[in-house]
Formats: sequence, structure tokens, C-alpha cells
Amino acid sequence: MDFTPTEEQAAARDLAARIFGDLSTHERLTAAGTGSDAGLWKELCAAGLVGAVADIGLLGLVLLLEEQGRTTAQVPFATSCVYGLLAVAAHGSPGQRERLLPGIADGTVVVAGAISGSDAKAISGSDAKADSASGSASRSGPASAPGSPSGSVRLDAPATREPASGKLTGVVPVVPWLRDATHVLVADDRRRLWLVRAAEAAASEPVELTAPWSAGRLTLEGTRGEALGAAGAYDDLLATARTAFAGLQAGVCAGSLARAVEHTNAREQFGRPLAAKQGVQLRAADAYMDTEAIRVTAYEAAWRRDEGLPYATHALTAAWWASEAGQRVVHTGQHLHGGAGADLEHPVHRHFLWGRQLDAYLGCGGEVLQELGELIANGEAET
Repeated sequence: MDFTPTEEQAAARDLAARIFGDLSTHERLTAAGTGSDAGLWKELCAAGLVGAVADIGLLGLVLLLEEQGRTTAQVPFATSCVYGLLAVAAHGSPGQRERLLPGIADGTVVVAGAISGSDAKAISGSDAKADSASGSASRSGPASAPGSPSGSVRLDAPATREPASGKLTGVVPVVPWLRDATHVLVADDRRRLWLVRAAEAAASEPVELTAPWSAGRLTLEGTRGEALGAAGAYDDLLATARTAFAGLQAGVCAGSLARAVEHTNAREQFGRPLAAKQGVQLRAADAYMDTEAIRVTAYEAAWRRDEGLPYATHALTAAWWASEAGQRVVHTGQHLHGGAGADLEHPVHRHFLWGRQLDAYLGCGGEVLQELGELIANGEAET
């Protein structure tokens, strides 16, 4: 394994770090409230960072999402790259790739992900139309996934091999970045993937989450969906999403810890910096090790995908570290700020909110660990 970034990956990471650092400031984040920063999103797309993901792979995307996480930038970067660019590039038909990828790359097409959670309940069904191009995906085992609060959508289709479109009915209570989306990638109760135009949904209502992710409640009532991918597409999308959002969590934790280090070095108690105290050093060291564990497991899963190796269990491992260790790190970051950490307006509190939101979005550590354990017990774990 070699996680050393290529020249292209390093250049994209450095450019992302500069743009996020310059534009995702405390003042701009405060002005954005719970919405997205349209100006920052436009700048990222104009710089070619979204389109670059097609060339730098999932490992490159993880590097970019680390930089987003460090500044908790409020843009639909992760969702549009995972559920849009990478999903269409890997599983779309030639026509879908030609039609959708240029818009995703320049930011005029934003794709959100409505992926079922382990406790999801099917709502209703309708007929599907079979034409061409895409197949259905199936998956055994638990249905836990990023977006675990989500509901699922049922679609009853004729027994055809390659359904191209169908009518979807159901409600997904929480879809992150739905308010920014032009399209939504939906997984039905058979774990097939469908692209839905957000404007054609029966209803889309704003929902406020722990983190400011411009989320919404998606209602579909016989809404047309365009099939994406064949058997196995759902599995790959799920593992890709887990890996990418683990990388985002690594950045959130790194940003929280960097703020804590800066605060404890500047703040003095009894004539000595707080950072000189052994208790502070131990907490910071534990947080650093947790952050590195999230980072290296996300790198490994991403590298394996880019190399064409099995990576589902590695993605689960990264998700577990991001969930379990991530919430420890953001708690530590807030704790080391003392009373200032309790201030809801303090920048470190934003990292705390993102860290807790990502913990929930990845399925929570216990659920992820259960799924990983079942794969190992059934002899399905990769080596």
C-alpha cells in the first residue's frame, strides 16, 4: 500500500486548502446560517476541483474532503462528488455520463443522496417502465448506510432484466443538501439506484440537522426515476460514501484539534500555558491518535477502490473509526477550550456539530461494528 499522493492529487489538495482557507471564514459561515455558501461553491467548481475527482479518484476526493472538514465549509462538495460524479462515472450508461458529468463538474448539476438506513420502512409501490441501459442492484445483509435516519422508497417493477425508468413512491425524512440539489440519487427497497430530478418530487421541505447541511424531507408520489447501474452498484456506492465521509470526518477532527492546540498554547494558567499541563497533553495526544486512525483507514479504503481491490470491509472499518473516534475528538476539542468551548458562537463548536452529525450519518459506531462483525463471521471479509 502506498498512500503518497500523486502530483495531481497533491496539487488538487493544496488548491482546495487555499480556497477553503480563504473563503470558508468564521464570518462567512456565520452569514450562511444553516444554508450553503453559493459563492464558495461557485469558486470550487470554477477551479475545477469537482471535475478533478474523476481523475484523482476516491483517494484524491478524501484528501479534498479533509480540507473541507478542517474549515467545516458549507457546500455540497461531498454529496455531489459521491452520489453524483463518482456514481455516474462508475455505474452510468455512456449516455448518462455524457449528459450528466459535465454539469456535475461545473456545479450546475448538484446531486444529493437519499440512501436507506437500517431501520428504514418501505412506504408504497407503483409500476416501472422497462426500456434499456441499466440493471438492478441487490444486496444482502443489514441495510445500514450513510443517512441512517432516512426512509426508503419502494418500487414494484415488472420482472425485466434492464429497467430504465420507474415511478417511485415514498418519503425520505432526511436528505442532506437536498435544498441545493437538482437531482437526488435514491435507493429503493430492493437496493436499486434511481436518479430523480429534485424539481419533479411531490414535495421537498427544509429540515434542520445538528450540522448546517441544507437538508430536506423528500416526498415522492409516482415520481419518475432513471435507473443507474447494474447489480452491485448499491454496494459500491455505499462503500464509497462511507469512505468519503470518513475522510470528511478526519478533516473535521483535525480542524477541531488544531483549534484546541492553538487555544491551549495561548491560554495561560498560573503563569504557564495550558498546553504545558500533563492532563491537557494526554487528551490532545489521544485525540491526535484517533484522528490519524480515521485518516489512515479512510486512505486505505480509498486506495483499494482506486486499485480495483475489494474494499467494503475496509470502508466499514473507516466508518467505525470516523463514528467512534470522531465523536471523541470533537468532544476533546470542545473540552480543551474550557468555558469558551461552551459558547455556541465559538468556531470550535461548529466542529463539534459536524463531528456529531457525521457520527450519526455514518450509522453510529455500534451499528457499523455489528455489520462488520457479521461479514467477518460469515467469511465475507476481504483481505
